[in-house]
Amino acid sequence: MLQLKVEGMSCGHCVKAVTQAVVSQYPQAEVDIDLASGRVTLKHVDDLEQVSSLIEEAGYKVSEAGSAV
Repeated sequence: MLQLKVEGMSCGHCVKAVTQAVVSQYPQAEVDIDLASGRVTLKHVDDLEQVSSLIEEAGYKVSEAGSAV
């Protein structure tokens, strides 16, 4: 499981954009987004650099990332 802190998300459209960015490359991914904290939790994804890049290409800033148990 990966956890990322993503800046710039403020609404349902942002949640959809980030989710679609990840799922476009990782269709098996489970994406859970907490707008209030900006926390994105991903299951079934293991390439932190690739996921961060996908989210940033969608227009959001990944400010913190790491693996969670």
